Amino acid sequence: MPALRDIRRRINAVRSIQKITKAMKMVAAARLRRAQDRIISARPYAKKIEQLVQDFISTFESVFDSPFLKEREIRNIALVVVTADRGLCGSFNTNIIRKASSLIEERRSEYPNAKIKLICVGKKGYDYFSKRGKDLEIVGSFTGLFKKTIEYFWVEEITKRIVDGFLREEFDRVEIIYNEFKSIVQQRIVIEQFLPIVSKVETVKPSKGLKVPLVEYIYEPNAEDILKNLLPKYLETYILRVLLESNAAEQAARMTAMDNATENANELLRDLQLLFNKTRQAMITKEMLEIASGAEALRKAGIA
Repeated sequence: MPALRDIRRRINAVRSIQKITKAMKMVAAARLRRAQDRIISARPYAKKIEQLVQDFISTFESVFDSPFLKEREIRNIALVVVTADRGLCGSFNTNIIRKASSLIEERRSEYPNAKIKLICVGKKGYDYFSKRGKDLEIVGSFTGLFKKTIEYFWVEEITKRIVDGFLREEFDRVEIIYNEFKSIVQQRIVIEQFLPIVSKVETVKPSKGLKVPLVEYIYEPNAEDILKNLLPKYLETYILRVLLESNAAEQAARMTAMDNATENANELLRDLQLLFNKTRQAMITKEMLEIASGAEALRKAGIA
């Protein structure tokens, strides 16, 4: 039977941990509110600029001479893996890393002659893949960006690294894997092709070498100049949305994990308190039996 001192020490330790998890839950809830507001505000702009780019490339894909639109022979594939900088957020990082590892194997089987290169956004992903030795080549890492707010400086740096590598033909395809924020209790892992940009707009019969979208627009000054100015904004907006989605999903996962940890601490405290009471009652009963036995022994000996 455990000693009362040991049980009391465990109760105090669990209470201390419970205070920490409860405080972390409150901090995550406050950060989630801000992160949720930012991603909800950013989604309409990101969706609209993507729609504009898709309308352009669906119509003028064969006319524009843009490297961002051209499919190349796949010799190098870059995977941008977006994780968190910290843990204590449930299976948030584990799920992304597991899915990224699975995607790497899929791409290796699909393109056996291609090299897989990683760009890690977030410390947890970098720590994991950097320990795999020469099996994977990490060509970029960005850590420490998921703080109170995501600085636009990071968006420019990440976009520049990806775009420069693609233009130098260091990468022939770039894919991004991240957690999309759906709700407080749900995050969805998303895998999307970042470069080259592929058309997703439904078109009708060709006309003079052009694809005709279901809705036609009049462009001023001209479509080519507009697209040249629009593409850099689209790429940066895309990366910004990915970071905001991942940050909101991380805070939601951390709040849920800390809430579960607090509830588990409550259950453990109840069990420990019950054990403490049972042990204390058993000790009292044992002492009473010893006193009664001693008194009976003295009475039989004629001393009392």
